Amino acid sequence: MLITEEKAQTAVVSPEGDFLRATFRAMLRARILENKLSSLYKAGKIVGGVYLGRGQEAVSATLGASLIQGKDCYAPLIRDQAGRTAFGEPLIDCTRTYLGSVEGPMRGRDGNIHRGRPEMGMPAMISHLGAQVPLIAGMLFAKRLKGTLDGCVGATSVGDGATSTGAFHEGLNMAAVEKLPMVVVVANNQFAYSTPNHRQFACADLVERAAGYGIGGFSVDGTDLIACASVIGYAVRKARAGGGPQMVVAHLLRLGGHGEHDDGSYVPESAKHGHYGRDCIEVAMRQLVEGGFATVEEIMAWQEETSDEVQRAVAQAQQEPAPDPYREDWSALSTRFPLNAQ
Repeated sequence: MLITEEKAQTAVVSPEGDFLRATFRAMLRARILENKLSSLYKAGKIVGGVYLGRGQEAVSATLGASLIQGKDCYAPLIRDQAGRTAFGEPLIDCTRTYLGSVEGPMRGRDGNIHRGRPEMGMPAMISHLGAQVPLIAGMLFAKRLKGTLDGCVGATSVGDGATSTGAFHEGLNMAAVEKLPMVVVVANNQFAYSTPNHRQFACADLVERAAGYGIGGFSVDGTDLIACASVIGYAVRKARAGGGPQMVVAHLLRLGGHGEHDDGSYVPESAKHGHYGRDCIEVAMRQLVEGGFATVEEIMAWQEETSDEVQRAVAQAQQEPAPDPYREDWSALSTRFPLNAQ
């Protein structure tokens, strides 16, 4: 089945109000947190890169909110703070990792986005971006071998550039052959770093590739929360019900450079002021208010509450110690050694 962006809204079930509220709050928390991370980076408080999901929050949060923590597998990518938040990652995990706290999930051994909680179904991110697809396929296949796959979904979000990698092809092909319950969301932000779509692929829409793998394919406006919640939610439910792998291509524009070190000067003004250049947070706010799902006063209260939460998480992480190289085993996610092993 191939569902284009134009047909998406009428092809799937409209999302519930409670789901939209929860998803929007995850979007808002991610945006406020990442704005703070940007400030810390520019102030020289963060070592390494900072990669933000501005403009991708509706896609990311919808995927994370559609999954079940403790049952499903989720491999977020560099712009998926909203998905991490919706899936249940505490904000303190993020601030501890970026600020190098030994109390963080990576125990201060790896910075920024390369963090995970495998025990909750969220593996640490792999920098070779297409590799998230075979990783999730492998996790699902392992569940099948253990007899625990029934009712589970594995999901990951990659960028348009990752679809050109061998790992993406091999992982998705394996998932299709094995009919694994996997959802791959492609956030087509129109640039693989600075390479535009027309220099990456020849098809009109990446969703056309789904037919080649023999899997379900959906195309959606990634700036529209209701559309994302409807289409991505449907893809997750279909995979969970035994429909095999599903691919959703979400069209959007990242609202910044590849990272905070990049000014994004290669993005033409026409794209920035086009339909996909709009801010999904602003779109979602209007949708919630106009649809009667939330009031302006509620949203303002959520903003204030989240700002306070972010400030506390940053302050706590800044007060915590960094790893001691003299008492270090360098095993970030391993439970083989105690934290203070000699």
